[in-house]
Amino acid sequence: MSTSDFRSRLTGLPDALYVFGLMAGLYAVFTGLTVLLNFELSGIVNTLRAITYFSAVYAMVVLALNLHWGYTGLFNLGVAGFMAVGVYTMAIVSGPTNPGPAEIPGLGMNLWVGVVAGVVMAALVGVLASLPALRLEADYLAIVTLALSEIIRLVLNSTLLQEVTVGGATFGTGGATGLTVQNNPQTPVTAFFQSGPGSALTDVAMGIGIDRPTVVEGIGYAIVLVVIVGLLFVFIRRIATSPFGRVLKAIREDQVVASALGKDTRQFKIIIFGVGCGLMGLAGILWYGSDGYINPLSFRPNITFYVFVALIIGGAGSNTGSIIGGSIFASVLFYLPQFLEQNSTPVLDGIQSVLGGSTATPQTIIDAGGALAGLDLTAFLAYCFANISSLRFIGVGLILIYLMQRRPDGLFGHRIETAASIPLTRGDTNE
Repeated sequence: MSTSDFRSRLTGLPDALYVFGLMAGLYAVFTGLTVLLNFELSGIVNTLRAITYFSAVYAMVVLALNLHWGYTGLFNLGVAGFMAVGVYTMAIVSGPTNPGPAEIPGLGMNLWVGVVAGVVMAALVGVLASLPALRLEADYLAIVTLALSEIIRLVLNSTLLQEVTVGGATFGTGGATGLTVQNNPQTPVTAFFQSGPGSALTDVAMGIGIDRPTVVEGIGYAIVLVVIVGLLFVFIRRIATSPFGRVLKAIREDQVVASALGKDTRQFKIIIFGVGCGLMGLAGILWYGSDGYINPLSFRPNITFYVFVALIIGGAGSNTGSIIGGSIFASVLFYLPQFLEQNSTPVLDGIQSVLGGSTATPQTIIDAGGALAGLDLTAFLAYCFANISSLRFIGVGLILIYLMQRRPDGLFGHRIETAASIPLTRGDTNE
Protein backbone atom coordinates (compact mmCIF):
# COMPACT_ATOMS: atom_id res chain seq x y z
CA MET A 1 0.00 0.00 0.00
CA SER A 2 1.41 3.37 -1.00
CA THR A 3 1.74 6.29 1.42
CA SER A 4 -1.02 8.20 -0.38
CA ASP A 5 -3.36 5.18 -0.21
CA PHE A 6 -2.66 4.74 3.50
CA ARG A 7 -3.30 8.43 4.17
CA SER A 8 -6.52 8.27 2.14
CA ARG A 9 -7.79 5.36 4.24
CA LEU A 10 -6.65 7.01 7.44
CA THR A 11 -8.45 10.27 6.71
CA GLY A 12 -11.61 8.35 5.91
CA LEU A 13 -11.98 7.02 9.44
CA PRO A 14 -14.79 8.34 11.68
CA ASP A 15 -13.78 11.40 13.70
CA ALA A 16 -14.49 9.68 17.01
CA LEU A 17 -11.82 7.05 16.28
CA TYR A 18 -9.11 9.71 16.05
CA VAL A 19 -10.06 11.12 19.45
CA PHE A 20 -10.45 7.72 21.13
CA GLY A 21 -7.18 6.51 19.64
CA LEU A 22 -5.29 9.58 20.82
CA MET A 23 -6.71 9.46 24.35
CA ALA A 24 -6.03 5.72 24.58
CA GLY A 25 -2.41 6.38 23.64
CA LEU A 26 -2.10 9.21 26.17
CA TYR A 27 -3.67 7.08 28.90
CA ALA A 28 -1.24 4.25 28.11
CA VAL A 29 1.80 6.54 28.25
CA PHE A 30 0.82 8.25 31.50
CA THR A 31 -0.21 4.96 33.09
CA GLY A 32 3.20 3.57 32.21
CA LEU A 33 4.92 6.60 33.75
CA THR A 34 2.93 6.38 36.97
CA VAL A 35 3.53 2.63 37.28
CA LEU A 36 7.28 3.15 36.82
CA LEU A 37 7.15 5.79 39.56
CA ASN A 38 5.35 3.34 41.86
CA PHE A 39 2.18 5.38 42.13
CA GLU A 40 -0.70 3.87 44.06
CA LEU A 41 -4.00 3.31 42.26
CA SER A 42 -5.38 6.61 43.53
CA GLY A 43 -2.39 8.49 42.09
CA ILE A 44 -2.63 6.70 38.74
CA VAL A 45 -6.34 7.48 38.41
CA ASN A 46 -5.78 11.09 39.47
CA THR A 47 -3.13 11.50 36.76
CA LEU A 48 -5.51 10.18 34.11
CA ARG A 49 -8.20 12.48 35.49
CA ALA A 50 -5.85 15.45 35.10
CA ILE A 51 -5.05 14.81 31.44
CA THR A 52 -8.76 14.24 30.70
CA TYR A 53 -9.66 17.50 32.45
CA PHE A 54 -7.01 19.62 30.73
CA SER A 55 -7.66 18.00 27.34
CA ALA A 56 -11.38 18.79 27.66
CA VAL A 57 -11.01 22.43 28.72
CA TYR A 58 -8.40 23.13 26.04
CA ALA A 59 -10.58 21.43 23.43
CA MET A 60 -13.48 23.75 24.37
CA VAL A 61 -11.44 26.93 23.91
CA VAL A 62 -9.83 25.70 20.70
CA LEU A 63 -13.24 24.80 19.23
CA ALA A 64 -14.43 28.33 20.03
CA LEU A 65 -11.34 29.88 18.44
CA ASN A 66 -11.80 27.65 15.40
CA LEU A 67 -15.11 29.40 14.76
CA HIS A 68 -13.22 32.68 14.47
CA TRP A 69 -9.93 31.83 12.83
CA GLY A 70 -10.61 28.45 11.24
CA TYR A 71 -14.04 29.15 9.74
CA THR A 72 -14.15 32.92 9.26
CA GLY A 73 -10.50 33.97 9.17
CA LEU A 74 -10.84 36.35 12.13
CA PHE A 75 -7.51 36.73 13.93
CA ASN A 76 -8.77 37.05 17.52
CA LEU A 77 -5.99 37.41 20.10
CA GLY A 78 -8.37 38.27 22.92
CA VAL A 79 -9.25 34.72 23.97
CA ALA A 80 -8.04 35.13 27.57
CA GLY A 81 -10.04 38.33 28.00
CA PHE A 82 -13.33 36.78 26.95
CA MET A 83 -12.70 33.80 29.21
CA ALA A 84 -12.17 36.24 32.07
CA VAL A 85 -15.42 38.07 31.34
CA GLY A 86 -17.35 34.81 31.46
CA VAL A 87 -15.94 33.44 34.70
CA TYR A 88 -15.96 36.77 36.57
CA THR A 89 -19.58 37.40 35.59
CA MET A 90 -20.54 33.92 36.78
CA ALA A 91 -18.69 34.42 40.07
CA ILE A 92 -20.32 37.80 40.74
CA VAL A 93 -23.85 36.77 39.79
CA SER A 94 -23.87 33.46 41.69
CA GLY A 95 -21.67 34.54 44.62
CA PRO A 96 -23.27 34.56 48.11
CA THR A 97 -24.58 37.89 49.41
CA ASN A 98 -23.14 37.18 52.87
CA PRO A 99 -19.73 35.58 52.32
CA GLY A 100 -17.06 34.89 54.89
CA PRO A 101 -14.70 37.48 56.35
CA ALA A 102 -12.51 39.40 53.87
CA GLU A 103 -14.49 38.00 50.90
CA ILE A 104 -16.37 40.00 48.28
CA PRO A 105 -20.17 39.47 48.24
CA GLY A 106 -22.05 38.54 45.09
CA LEU A 107 -25.62 38.83 43.88
CA GLY A 108 -26.69 35.51 45.41
CA MET A 109 -28.40 34.06 42.33
CA ASN A 110 -28.59 30.43 41.22
CA LEU A 111 -25.41 28.87 39.79
CA TRP A 112 -27.01 28.17 36.42
CA VAL A 113 -28.22 31.76 36.19
CA GLY A 114 -24.60 32.77 36.77
CA VAL A 115 -23.35 30.43 34.06
CA VAL A 116 -25.86 31.74 31.52
CA ALA A 117 -25.07 35.32 32.55
CA GLY A 118 -21.35 34.67 32.05
CA VAL A 119 -21.84 33.24 28.57
CA VAL A 120 -24.20 36.07 27.55
CA MET A 121 -21.88 38.76 28.94
CA ALA A 122 -18.85 37.32 27.12
CA ALA A 123 -20.89 37.20 23.90
CA LEU A 124 -22.16 40.75 24.44
CA VAL A 125 -18.65 42.10 25.06
CA GLY A 126 -17.54 40.28 21.92
CA VAL A 127 -20.32 41.83 19.85
CA LEU A 128 -19.65 45.34 21.18
CA ALA A 129 -15.93 44.94 20.56
CA SER A 130 -16.54 43.62 17.07
CA LEU A 131 -18.46 46.70 15.91
CA PRO A 132 -15.32 48.84 15.50
CA ALA A 133 -12.73 46.03 15.48
CA LEU A 134 -14.12 44.10 12.50
CA ARG A 135 -13.58 47.10 10.28
CA LEU A 136 -9.93 46.07 10.49
CA GLU A 137 -8.28 43.06 8.92
CA ALA A 138 -5.56 40.52 9.73
CA ASP A 139 -2.76 41.98 11.88
CA TYR A 140 -4.72 45.08 12.85
CA LEU A 141 -7.62 43.01 14.17
CA ALA A 142 -5.15 40.87 16.13
CA ILE A 143 -3.61 43.96 17.76
CA VAL A 144 -7.00 45.38 18.72
CA THR A 145 -8.29 42.14 20.24
CA LEU A 146 -5.02 41.62 22.14
CA ALA A 147 -5.28 45.16 23.51
CA LEU A 148 -8.91 44.53 24.49
CA SER A 149 -7.90 41.40 26.39
CA GLU A 150 -5.31 43.36 28.35
CA ILE A 151 -7.82 46.15 29.04
CA ILE A 152 -10.24 43.58 30.47
CA ARG A 153 -7.51 42.12 32.68
CA LEU A 154 -6.39 45.53 33.95
CA VAL A 155 -9.99 46.57 34.67
CA LEU A 156 -10.50 43.39 36.71
CA ASN A 157 -7.23 44.14 38.51
CA SER A 158 -8.24 47.72 39.33
CA THR A 159 -9.08 48.74 42.89
CA LEU A 160 -11.97 50.87 41.56
CA LEU A 161 -14.06 47.75 40.97
CA GLN A 162 -12.70 45.72 43.86
CA GLU A 163 -15.96 46.23 45.75
CA VAL A 164 -18.80 48.49 44.65
CA THR A 165 -22.42 49.08 45.64
CA VAL A 166 -25.05 49.66 42.96
CA GLY A 167 -28.76 49.94 43.78
CA GLY A 168 -28.21 48.53 47.25
CA ALA A 169 -26.36 45.43 45.94
CA THR A 170 -22.70 45.05 46.85
CA PHE A 171 -20.38 43.09 44.59
CA GLY A 172 -17.00 43.45 42.91
CA THR A 173 -14.08 41.85 41.12
CA GLY A 174 -11.84 41.57 44.16
CA GLY A 175 -9.09 43.52 42.38
CA ALA A 176 -5.60 42.06 42.50
CA THR A 177 -6.58 39.71 45.35
CA GLY A 178 -9.12 37.94 43.15
CA LEU A 179 -12.39 36.24 44.04
CA THR A 180 -13.29 33.08 45.92
CA VAL A 181 -15.79 31.16 43.79
CA GLN A 182 -17.76 29.20 46.37
CA ASN A 183 -20.67 28.39 44.06
CA ASN A 184 -18.78 27.04 41.04
CA PRO A 185 -19.50 24.52 38.25
CA GLN A 186 -17.93 21.65 40.17
CA THR A 187 -20.18 22.22 43.20
CA PRO A 188 -23.12 20.11 41.84
CA VAL A 189 -20.74 17.27 40.97
CA THR A 190 -19.23 17.34 44.46
CA ALA A 191 -22.70 17.35 46.01
CA PHE A 192 -23.72 14.36 43.86
CA PHE A 193 -20.80 12.22 45.05
CA GLN A 194 -21.38 13.16 48.69
CA SER A 195 -24.99 12.00 48.90
CA GLY A 196 -27.47 9.53 47.39
CA PRO A 197 -26.35 7.21 44.59
CA GLY A 198 -23.18 9.23 44.12
CA SER A 199 -21.98 8.41 47.62
CA ALA A 200 -22.38 4.71 46.79
CA LEU A 201 -20.08 5.19 43.80
CA THR A 202 -17.58 6.93 46.06
CA ASP A 203 -17.69 3.99 48.47
CA VAL A 204 -17.08 1.54 45.61
CA ALA A 205 -14.15 3.59 44.36
CA MET A 206 -12.62 3.78 47.83
CA GLY A 207 -13.13 0.05 48.21
CA ILE A 208 -10.97 -0.71 45.15
CA GLY A 209 -8.14 1.57 46.29
CA ILE A 210 -9.07 5.12 45.23
CA ASP A 211 -8.80 6.41 48.78
CA ARG A 212 -9.42 10.11 48.12
CA PRO A 213 -13.00 11.31 47.59
CA THR A 214 -11.69 14.40 45.76
CA VAL A 215 -10.27 12.13 43.06
CA VAL A 216 -13.68 10.52 42.51
CA GLU A 217 -15.33 13.96 42.35
CA GLY A 218 -12.67 15.12 39.91
CA ILE A 219 -13.30 12.11 37.67
CA GLY A 220 -17.02 12.92 37.65
CA TYR A 221 -16.35 16.53 36.68
CA ALA A 222 -13.93 15.47 33.94
CA ILE A 223 -16.62 13.19 32.48
CA VAL A 224 -19.08 16.10 32.51
CA LEU A 225 -16.54 18.21 30.62
CA VAL A 226 -16.04 15.46 28.02
CA VAL A 227 -19.81 15.36 27.44
CA ILE A 228 -19.88 19.15 27.02
CA VAL A 229 -17.03 18.96 24.51
CA GLY A 230 -19.06 16.43 22.53
CA LEU A 231 -22.09 18.72 22.55
CA LEU A 232 -19.98 21.70 21.44
CA PHE A 233 -18.52 19.58 18.64
CA VAL A 234 -21.99 18.73 17.37
CA PHE A 235 -23.15 22.35 17.74
CA ILE A 236 -20.19 23.78 15.82
CA ARG A 237 -20.42 21.11 13.13
CA ARG A 238 -24.08 22.01 12.62
CA ILE A 239 -23.03 25.62 12.20
CA ALA A 240 -20.35 24.60 9.71
CA THR A 241 -22.72 22.59 7.52
CA SER A 242 -25.53 25.17 7.59
CA PRO A 243 -25.98 27.92 4.97
CA PHE A 244 -24.68 30.32 7.62
CA GLY A 245 -21.49 28.27 7.95
CA ARG A 246 -20.96 28.16 4.21
CA VAL A 247 -21.05 31.95 4.13
CA LEU A 248 -18.43 32.03 6.90
CA LYS A 249 -16.11 29.85 4.84
CA ALA A 250 -16.74 32.06 1.81
CA ILE A 251 -15.73 35.09 3.89
CA ARG A 252 -12.56 33.29 4.95
CA GLU A 253 -11.62 32.44 1.39
CA ASP A 254 -12.53 35.76 -0.26
CA GLN A 255 -14.62 38.40 1.48
CA VAL A 256 -14.95 40.52 -1.66
CA VAL A 257 -16.51 37.67 -3.60
CA ALA A 258 -18.88 36.89 -0.72
CA SER A 259 -19.98 40.54 -0.65
CA ALA A 260 -20.43 40.55 -4.42
CA LEU A 261 -22.86 37.64 -4.02
CA GLY A 262 -25.09 39.81 -1.85
CA LYS A 263 -23.97 38.65 1.60
CA ASP A 264 -23.67 41.20 4.40
CA THR A 265 -20.25 39.96 5.49
CA ARG A 266 -19.95 42.40 8.40
CA GLN A 267 -23.20 41.13 9.92
CA PHE A 268 -22.05 37.52 9.59
CA LYS A 269 -18.72 38.33 11.24
CA ILE A 270 -20.38 40.16 14.14
CA ILE A 271 -22.72 37.22 14.82
CA ILE A 272 -20.00 34.57 14.73
CA PHE A 273 -17.66 36.75 16.78
CA GLY A 274 -20.32 36.98 19.49
CA VAL A 275 -21.03 33.23 19.38
CA GLY A 276 -17.34 32.35 19.60
CA CYS A 277 -16.72 34.79 22.47
CA GLY A 278 -19.71 33.34 24.35
CA LEU A 279 -18.21 29.85 24.02
CA MET A 280 -14.87 31.19 25.25
CA GLY A 281 -16.71 32.60 28.27
CA LEU A 282 -18.26 29.18 28.88
CA ALA A 283 -14.83 27.54 28.67
CA GLY A 284 -13.48 30.06 31.18
CA ILE A 285 -16.34 29.26 33.56
CA LEU A 286 -15.84 25.50 33.36
CA TRP A 287 -12.05 25.77 33.51
CA TYR A 288 -11.07 28.50 35.96
CA GLY A 289 -14.40 28.65 37.77
CA SER A 290 -14.01 25.05 38.93
CA ASP A 291 -10.76 25.92 40.76
CA GLY A 292 -12.75 27.80 43.41
CA TYR A 293 -10.61 30.91 43.04
CA ILE A 294 -9.97 33.36 40.19
CA ASN A 295 -7.36 36.07 39.79
CA PRO A 296 -6.60 38.51 36.94
CA LEU A 297 -3.09 37.05 36.63
CA SER A 298 -4.65 33.82 35.35
CA PHE A 299 -5.76 35.57 32.15
CA ARG A 300 -2.50 36.86 30.76
CA PRO A 301 -1.83 36.72 26.98
CA ASN A 302 0.10 33.45 27.28
CA ILE A 303 -3.25 31.62 27.59
CA THR A 304 -4.26 32.95 24.18
CA PHE A 305 -0.89 31.89 22.80
CA TYR A 306 -1.36 28.35 24.14
CA VAL A 307 -4.80 28.08 22.54
CA PHE A 308 -3.48 29.26 19.17
CA VAL A 309 -0.64 26.73 19.31
CA ALA A 310 -3.16 23.97 20.04
CA LEU A 311 -5.27 25.05 17.06
CA ILE A 312 -2.20 25.17 14.80
CA ILE A 313 -1.25 21.64 15.87
CA GLY A 314 -4.70 20.26 15.10
CA GLY A 315 -5.31 22.32 11.99
CA ALA A 316 -7.43 25.44 11.58
CA GLY A 317 -10.86 24.81 10.09
CA SER A 318 -11.15 21.26 11.44
CA ASN A 319 -13.31 20.54 14.50
CA THR A 320 -11.70 17.13 14.96
CA GLY A 321 -8.31 18.80 14.65
CA SER A 322 -9.34 21.29 17.34
CA ILE A 323 -10.03 18.49 19.82
CA ILE A 324 -6.90 16.56 18.82
CA GLY A 325 -4.70 19.67 18.98
CA GLY A 326 -6.15 20.72 22.31
CA SER A 327 -5.61 17.25 23.78
CA ILE A 328 -2.03 16.96 22.51
CA PHE A 329 -1.07 20.41 23.76
CA ALA A 330 -2.81 19.99 27.13
CA SER A 331 -1.34 16.56 27.85
CA VAL A 332 2.13 16.68 26.29
CA LEU A 333 3.14 20.35 26.33
CA PHE A 334 1.14 21.64 29.31
CA TYR A 335 0.63 18.85 31.86
CA LEU A 336 3.59 16.54 31.17
CA PRO A 337 6.25 19.16 32.10
CA GLN A 338 4.41 19.84 35.37
CA PHE A 339 4.16 16.10 36.03
CA LEU A 340 7.89 15.59 35.44
CA GLU A 341 8.80 18.59 37.57
CA GLN A 342 6.68 17.36 40.48
CA ASN A 343 8.23 13.89 40.26
CA SER A 344 11.76 14.89 39.26
CA THR A 345 13.44 13.29 42.29
CA PRO A 346 12.23 9.69 41.73
CA VAL A 347 12.73 10.04 37.97
CA LEU A 348 16.33 11.18 38.40
CA ASP A 349 16.99 8.49 40.99
CA GLY A 350 15.73 5.87 38.55
CA ILE A 351 17.88 7.26 35.71
CA GLN A 352 20.92 7.37 37.99
CA SER A 353 20.42 3.75 39.01
CA VAL A 354 20.51 2.75 35.33
CA LEU A 355 23.00 5.18 33.78
CA GLY A 356 24.95 6.46 36.75
CA GLY A 357 26.08 10.08 36.86
CA SER A 358 25.31 12.91 39.28
CA THR A 359 21.91 14.20 40.34
CA ALA A 360 23.43 17.59 41.29
CA THR A 361 21.71 20.32 39.30
CA PRO A 362 24.03 22.40 37.04
CA GLN A 363 23.60 26.12 37.66
CA THR A 364 23.79 27.34 34.05
CA ILE A 365 22.99 25.99 30.62
CA ILE A 366 26.71 26.01 29.87
CA ASP A 367 27.33 23.68 32.82
CA ALA A 368 24.44 21.50 31.64
CA GLY A 369 25.93 21.38 28.14
CA GLY A 370 29.27 20.39 29.64
CA ALA A 371 27.59 17.57 31.58
CA LEU A 372 25.93 16.36 28.39
CA ALA A 373 29.23 16.53 26.51
CA GLY A 374 30.76 14.47 29.30
CA LEU A 375 27.96 11.90 28.85
CA ASP A 376 26.53 12.73 32.29
CA LEU A 377 22.91 12.45 31.18
CA THR A 378 21.58 12.47 34.75
CA ALA A 379 23.05 15.90 35.55
CA PHE A 380 21.78 17.28 32.24
CA LEU A 381 18.26 16.02 32.94
CA ALA A 382 18.45 17.45 36.47
CA TYR A 383 19.02 20.89 34.89
CA CYS A 384 16.13 20.32 32.46
CA PHE A 385 13.73 19.37 35.27
CA ALA A 386 14.79 22.38 37.36
CA ASN A 387 14.09 24.72 34.41
CA ILE A 388 11.28 22.83 32.78
CA SER A 389 8.87 25.80 32.75
CA SER A 390 11.28 27.80 30.57
CA LEU A 391 12.32 24.84 28.43
CA ARG A 392 8.67 24.11 27.69
CA PHE A 393 8.52 27.26 25.55
CA ILE A 394 11.56 26.06 23.62
CA GLY A 395 9.74 22.80 22.95
CA VAL A 396 6.63 24.65 21.79
CA GLY A 397 8.77 26.80 19.49
CA LEU A 398 10.47 23.78 17.94
CA ILE A 399 7.10 22.12 17.34
CA LEU A 400 5.78 25.28 15.65
CA ILE A 401 8.87 25.48 13.43
CA TYR A 402 8.43 21.84 12.44
CA LEU A 403 4.73 22.30 11.68
CA MET A 404 5.35 25.43 9.63
CA GLN A 405 7.90 23.56 7.54
CA ARG A 406 6.33 20.11 7.29
CA ARG A 407 2.63 20.47 8.08
CA PRO A 408 1.62 24.14 7.79
CA ASP A 409 -2.06 23.11 7.76
CA GLY A 410 -1.74 21.12 11.01
CA LEU A 411 -2.50 17.46 11.57
CA PHE A 412 -6.02 17.65 10.16
CA GLY A 413 -5.86 20.80 8.09
CA HIS A 414 -5.35 18.79 4.90
CA ARG A 415 -8.78 17.17 5.19
CA ILE A 416 -11.57 18.48 2.99
CA GLU A 417 -14.60 19.08 5.22
CA THR A 418 -17.79 19.08 3.17
CA ALA A 419 -19.76 22.29 3.52
CA ALA A 420 -23.10 20.69 2.68
CA SER A 421 -25.27 19.08 5.34
CA ILE A 422 -26.27 16.22 3.01
CA PRO A 423 -24.09 13.82 0.96
CA LEU A 424 -23.28 15.14 -2.50
CA THR A 425 -22.26 11.79 -4.02
CA ARG A 426 -24.43 10.13 -6.62
CA GLY A 427 -26.45 7.16 -5.45
CA ASP A 428 -25.59 4.97 -8.49
CA THR A 429 -21.93 5.09 -9.45
CA ASN A 430 -22.60 3.08 -12.65
CA GLU A 431 -24.58 5.86 -14.29
